[in-house]
Amino acid sequence: MDRLDAMAIFASVIEEGSFAGAARRLRRSPPSVTRAIAFLEQHVGATLLHRSTRAMRLTQAGERYLAACRNVLAELASAERSVGSEQAELRGQIAVTSPATFGRLHVRPVIDGFLDAHRGVSLRLLLLDRVVNLVEEGFDIAIRIGHLPDSSLSSIKLGEVRRVLCANPDYLERHPPISRPADLAQHALIVISQGGADQPWRFADAAGARHKLLRPSPRLNVNEVAAAVASAAEGHGIVRLMSYQAESEMKVGRLVRLLPEFEPAPIPVHLLAPAERPPTARIRALIEHAVPALRTTLTKIEASFRK
Repeated sequence: MDRLDAMAIFASVIEEGSFAGAARRLRRSPPSVTRAIAFLEQHVGATLLHRSTRAMRLTQAGERYLAACRNVLAELASAERSVGSEQAELRGQIAVTSPATFGRLHVRPVIDGFLDAHRGVSLRLLLLDRVVNLVEEGFDIAIRIGHLPDSSLSSIKLGEVRRVLCANPDYLERHPPISRPADLAQHALIVISQGGADQPWRFADAAGARHKLLRPSPRLNVNEVAAAVASAAEGHGIVRLMSYQAESEMKVGRLVRLLPEFEPAPIPVHLLAPAERPPTARIRALIEHAVPALRTTLTKIEASFRK
């Protein structure tokens, strides 16, 4: 027998003052009401009601259990009303964070589509190239590029991106040829530096061995991706970008890809949410909207770099 159903029957018996009254109210047979009370008494291991041909009264255990039943039933009814109301029209705010360029190019359009469909929802979008602590900083969803450490966050894999070396074709015509990572020492390098020490440029050969150009000496060191892309696209040097950062300039031929055979393994992209905080209906709806859209985007980007 369903325990919640039995609790509701028990509360009705007390409110009606009799088993027969509860049966009429709930449109149940009197024997089913009797069985429900017997089920609860067996489950809790205590007598809940003293019954005689003339009277019925709660035991001390019954009084405590009745109060607990009423609390459970009231909370359940409140939760059902809340969920039903929110499902009918999603309302409230959602906080999302994403890496800056990926967010501007690909997350923002997905969010605009979601907000157009749900007029009662507002959203705070933080585009920032650092790891945001979702719980401490009050975010509901994060898009994260990179390998995930063990954490209390739930994750959904969206796809992969890769690091690519790029330069303008005119630049390449005016400078020595590049056939291996060591050749980069003869070239003007554009480094994107976003706080902290510059990271080495890592490469992999066909055998899977790791190579790295330690601390590349940049001709230009810039803290903003768009500026680095523009400088390389105008022929001022070689830049290392994420595939999604280079895609648009490669499509129009202002950047070409270098040394693809030495590229390191692709980097995973995930959607993250706090695992200990159950998502509201509006957050679930955004996740259901965003995951297939971003997976499609990343699949298309990756396909263009496999050609």
